[in-house]
Order: sequence, then structure tokens, then C-alpha cells
Amino acid sequence: MSLTALKGSPVSLNGDTLKVGSQFPNLRLVKADLSVLETKDLKGKKIVFNYMPSVDTPVCAMQLNQFTNKLKDNKDVINLFASKDLPFALSRFCGAEGIENAITTSDFRFNDLEK
Repeated sequence: MSLTALKGSPVSLNGDTLKVGSQFPNLRLVKADLSVLETKDLKGKKIVFNYMPSVDTPVCAMQLNQFTNKLKDNKDVINLFASKDLPFALSRFCGAEGIENAITTSDFRFNDLEK
């Protein structure tokens, strides 16, 4: 179990925080075109992985926009986002915000992020 803080108060998280150099777990995530992306297929690539509950919350929308803007000139880095949103909602959001350099994925089908 890992700990973090929310407004200065400790909060317990399920699971363990990955440590630098540890192997990233294989996740099955659904892309906008409804194909399945498995993180094991990205082995050896530089990835910035973000999880967010929903792009329809202000903090998550800001997170997606800020990481996308910061990484827009890094062509060798994969900007990967996962959420519980349906792929259609993620596509709608990215289209409205003009986000093109992020791979947005949904965990709605496999729930691998909850394991």
C-alpha cells in the first residue's frame, strides 16, 4: 500500500507505487478506434503515463492539456493517458481541445488499472 496526501492529510492508496527501474505492468486499454493497446507492446519506448478518472472534470482536463503541451516537441516520447471514460468521450474532448499528440485510452472494458 502507498500513501499520498490530500490537502495535507495522509491518504492510503491501493496497490504499490512503481519504483524507478521496475517493470511497468501490462495493461490492456481501449483506444479511440476501439482497438486494444497493450502496454507490453510499448516495451523499450519512452512513455509518460497518466491516469485520470475523467476528462470531464476540470483537474483531469487541465492535466491532459498541460502534459500534452509540455510534450508536444518530444517526438521520441509517447504521451499515454488512461481513464474510465468511454473512448468516444476521450475523442470528443481531444477534438474540441485540438489535442493530437496524446494517445488516450479507456480502461472501461478490462479494468486492468483496478488490479
